[in-house]
Amino acid sequence: MKTEERSDSSRPAEEPAAPAGRAGHRPDLVAAGVGALLVAVACGVGWAWQRSNGELQAQWPPLLASWNPHVGPGTPAALTVAAAVVAYAPALADRLPWRRLLLTAWATALAWIFSLALIEGWYRGIARRLTTKHEYLRVIDRFDDIPAALRGFTDHIVVGPPGNWPAHVAGHPPGATLTFVWLDRIGLGGGAWAGVFCIVLGASGVAAVLIAVRALAGERLARRAAPFLALAPFAVWTGTSADGYFAGVAAWSIALLAVAATRRSLLAACASGLLFGWTCYLSYGLPLIALPLATVLLITRTTRPVLPFLTAALTVPLAFTLTGFAWWEAYPLLVERYYQGAGGVRPYAYWVWGNLAAATLAVGLATAAGLRRTLTATPSAALGALHPRRPAPTAEAALTLLVLAALLALLAADLSGMSKAETERIWQPFYFWLLPATALLPVRGRRGWLGAQAGVALLVNHLVWTGW
Repeated sequence: MKTEERSDSSRPAEEPAAPAGRAGHRPDLVAAGVGALLVAVACGVGWAWQRSNGELQAQWPPLLASWNPHVGPGTPAALTVAAAVVAYAPALADRLPWRRLLLTAWATALAWIFSLALIEGWYRGIARRLTTKHEYLRVIDRFDDIPAALRGFTDHIVVGPPGNWPAHVAGHPPGATLTFVWLDRIGLGGGAWAGVFCIVLGASGVAAVLIAVRALAGERLARRAAPFLALAPFAVWTGTSADGYFAGVAAWSIALLAVAATRRSLLAACASGLLFGWTCYLSYGLPLIALPLATVLLITRTTRPVLPFLTAALTVPLAFTLTGFAWWEAYPLLVERYYQGAGGVRPYAYWVWGNLAAATLAVGLATAAGLRRTLTATPSAALGALHPRRPAPTAEAALTLLVLAALLALLAADLSGMSKAETERIWQPFYFWLLPATALLPVRGRRGWLGAQAGVALLVNHLVWTGW
């Protein structure tokens, strides 16, 4: 079967390799070392801080986790998946036909997430995760009358009035809870179905990112990123948390806009807008996905998809507002609720940089090395993209801009003070778009970097109990 190719003037030209001036391994190793040092310092300082006064509200900072070395039923499978990806994925990514590569990457991500989750066993690792006292499934019976529940949703956000929502329900717009209500309505109720749903949708984000990278930066770089996306360390938190589902929806919104911009597809633009609108009603922090979306238009130098995108996107807030839920009224109440709980105790002075250590564990040391290459290329890529008379960005420059947009969104979330701890889980929609930076690493060292990625996930999952 022949690999699919197409000629499209809106797509950047392929580049055979990274520029020679940035091909050395030593700076990459230094960047990875800096990432490891950040994690070590965050662990040491966090441990001392938490023991002194308990302010961090986390037993094993910078992660929301507790020390619990263990093995479980998923351990052999997780080790097998990791070994297989390290050994075979780079070569397969180079030669599989494109559509088969997408399916293989998605299936591999599924196997990786499930095997990591099953280290805790089926019940503890998957079926129970979304049924605890803070989770969405605890309020399914309060949505028998959905319009009435939406009209009164904001009345139960702040702690104080009778019947306030559990933490995760109060902390998100009602789209998140409605997802699990609808699953229950179609006969897929309970924690097991909810967990499987989040894992499947979360893993699908791998295919979405590959489609976007191919459309914007060419197939070669997409293929190089594929093994790293399939073996992402943050898979530890995709199985099982609703944030994995959020990440998948956000990823498809960006991917469909990339398709719309490069193929002039009205349907893709409308679907992208609809998913972005829904994304904003899954999490109050995810309007920041607008940064990567705007970067797609910057890379492709087109505004054609904007009108259908916005028209479709606005249908979601319109529907919620007409039903009785106003996002702009709920968000200030969410801020109040946040500071009523752990958010009001956790010190910004630690978490503003401790979050970045948690992010380093979630994306892995290979991504830290890839981000060094991204930041090195940023000035020329930005100047080229903003100069109206320059040609379309090269493949590497396009990838640099896409990764940079996700990094800026993550930093904005960090500086807001509304993401103090738990960012290894919460920031998954941004992590997906940092991992393609690994495509900039030299081809010769891919297996070593993949091994490092797998090692981070396996160590975290076997040494601590993460709660998600």
